[in-house]
Amino acid sequence: STEGASPQDHILFVFDEPTTGLHFHDIRKLIDSIQSLINHGHSVILIEHNLDVIKSADWVIDIGPDGGEQGGTIVFEGTPEGLAACQKGYTGQFLKEKLAGN
Repeated sequence: STEGASPQDHILFVFDEPTTGLHFHDIRKLIDSIQSLINHGHSVILIEHNLDVIKSADWVIDIGPDGGEQGGTIVFEGTPEGLAACQKGYTGQFLKEKLAGN
């Protein structure tokens, strides 16, 4: 909640899979809104699987390589381009295709 926050306060926003149920046009609006928050000096943390959102990030932490017992390990930390070049995990493989326009 931003209740009681003054305009000069810097706020940390945390979103857990905000693209769930959104149309791809709405995802673009969400990305633009998140960028606006950042441009106004706020910080944003997203837990997200959508590749359009991941490729728009300035920093990615990929946790995996799988879910459940096979997950929970930091597979990669860095830029989306670095993740696309990463041979570990699955996210980088799919992101590489997305960044190439496939």
